[in-house]
Amino acid sequence: MVVNQALIKSNSELKAAAREQLKGNWGVAILICVIAGLIGSIIGFIPYVGPLLGIIISGPLALGLAISFLKLARREPLKLENLFDGFKNFKTAFLTQLLIAILIFLWTLLFIIPGIIAGFNYSMAFYIISDNPEIGAMEAIRKSKEMMRGFRWKLFCLNLSFIGWVLLCVLTLGIGFLWLQPYMNASFANFYQNLKEVYADQKENNIPQE
Repeated sequence: MVVNQALIKSNSELKAAAREQLKGNWGVAILICVIAGLIGSIIGFIPYVGPLLGIIISGPLALGLAISFLKLARREPLKLENLFDGFKNFKTAFLTQLLIAILIFLWTLLFIIPGIIAGFNYSMAFYIISDNPEIGAMEAIRKSKEMMRGFRWKLFCLNLSFIGWVLLCVLTLGIGFLWLQPYMNASFANFYQNLKEVYADQKENNIPQE
């Protein structure tokens, strides 16, 4: 994809922006991540229906996290209840999560690498739904794939840059993840925000995709 390189922020800049945005918001950001994790864990332990319920709510929770951290990235007021905003668009969130899981599974049948690439291709879907609540699940997935063209490696490197922090969190018996999860979510939200700006510039200037 041909892009205006001047618009692209480095991963270091994205992470620095995330840290700056989290100042004064660490408490609510941590609570949002903890509650999302607890809901998923508790439901998973419910006999018989737990796994099914987990599948049903994972999409709305993922959308709620996307909504929450996009607000943070855009310096809008971040509230705990933002986590549950994903349930306002339950059908689309559920279908998106289900379709992504199916598509990644099918690609993984070919080989693990195509499955990983597919995961990166569809990674912006919930942010796209957050910005466009009326969009359908397949359209959000299609647009995510289109936006990510040429940026998969950049997102892979952003993920990789947290490896050291993950290892450090393991050494703290997992306590460090209380801070790492909001940091990572904020960084990914900033990645999307920058990607959206680059994509909009491309469309505005009719720059063809490779």
